[in-house]
Amino acid sequence: MRPPTVTATGPAGLAALAPSLEKEVEPHVAAFYRKSLRALNAAGIPFLVGGAFAQACYTGIRRATKDLDLFIRREDYERIARLMRRHGWQVEMRHPHWLAKVHEGQEFIDLIFNSGNGLSPVDDRWFRGNCGAEILGEPVLVANAEDCVLSKAFIMERERYDGGDIAHLLLARAELMDWANLLERFGPHWRVLLAHVTLFGYVYPGERHRIPGWLVTRLIDRLAEETREAPRPDEHVCAGTLLSRQQYLHDVEKMGYVDGRLTPVSGMTKRDVQAWTEDIQAGKPADRGR
Repeated sequence: MRPPTVTATGPAGLAALAPSLEKEVEPHVAAFYRKSLRALNAAGIPFLVGGAFAQACYTGIRRATKDLDLFIRREDYERIARLMRRHGWQVEMRHPHWLAKVHEGQEFIDLIFNSGNGLSPVDDRWFRGNCGAEILGEPVLVANAEDCVLSKAFIMERERYDGGDIAHLLLARAELMDWANLLERFGPHWRVLLAHVTLFGYVYPGERHRIPGWLVTRLIDRLAEETREAPRPDEHVCAGTLLSRQQYLHDVEKMGYVDGRLTPVSGMTKRDVQAWTEDIQAGKPADRGR
């Protein structure tokens, strides 16, 4: 049975989109998350809930989660960090180009202000027309489905691939998606959107008609046009590093390809890339919310 769709409500009107995942989170962890959400609400600092909680809101799919993903503007980070420290929690700027963490013992919350590949900074567009929900008993705004797709589309690690989440989002929200906006947000990375749209039609052959025909036509026309173009000598780039922090290191370290993260499309620096790579060597898993 197709998951129920939801109607977006603005900040003034909260709608219960899905159960609040109380059963999927250990009580002491839920208490930590609840206190942090309450503190942010009381302080009036804008944030959006993403990750497994947002996925449950939009698709009804409930799963255990080891963290809480909060999308924030980068300029709000210092204010949030001071607030969290006043409550006795430790705050760590894990990767300055995209991610900080709030710790209570072994538990943590991710504060996300960009994507791990530097392509999708959280800006004012993320805070328009958000759905309201009640998460762990606290009223919150949820990241828009389009931004959930954008933040998940480039996660293609060996140990983690978020294509299934995207397929479920499209299954639940296809008719409500702002496809024109999403196409614009992907910009020069439209091939990644085409890949997920194509896979959706493969996963759900009976649902293919729910993806707008104009979108598919436009993407295929772009593909055909690029295929006819002659290769450019200045495009010796491996964009695979925008999809996986590890699987294309050989290309940029041994084969002479320019790292896609170090081109103008990404906001990453050489230092960011080095720190991201050192995490691999230290055996640290890729963080959630990328």
